[in-house]
Amino acid sequence: MTSTTLINALIGLALVAWICSRQLRWRAADPTRMFKLPIVLGIAGLVSMSQQFTTIKPIDVAVLGVSAVLALASGTVMGRIARFRPSPVDPRAVETRTGWAGVGIWAGLIAVRVLIDVIGHQMGSEMAVATGSILLVLALNRIASALVISARLPHRTPAMAGR
Repeated sequence: MTSTTLINALIGLALVAWICSRQLRWRAADPTRMFKLPIVLGIAGLVSMSQQFTTIKPIDVAVLGVSAVLALASGTVMGRIARFRPSPVDPRAVETRTGWAGVGIWAGLIAVRVLIDVIGHQMGSEMAVATGSILLVLALNRIASALVISARLPHRTPAMAGR
């Protein structure tokens, strides 16, 4: 294992741990904030992949396609299971979290993604294990979750603010 691989693995684990911890905490359901992380992850993933790969093989497309579908599906489920509550700090605001079920979905996505990476790599896909493709999977999961949560976001009315 090279030092670059080790650093990438540690960064990936730290990012996953941070996202898991966010599933357990109540946080503001602010659509503008929810979309920042997926946009940054997506751009970083695309830039990383564009610098690393000049050719794309059919197996790469298949691995990325399956990974994208799984990321979008898991993000959608996470958005559907999100719970909402009025903010204890600002009665006009709403907070959200997915709880342990969200952490479980994350663990499932990561486990399936590792399996896909191993199989794809054995079939000749170099993109399967690239940091950029992993960042794209995370970005797609987070964007799907943010879209669903934004659509489900309860609207706070002045009458509800007093509750």
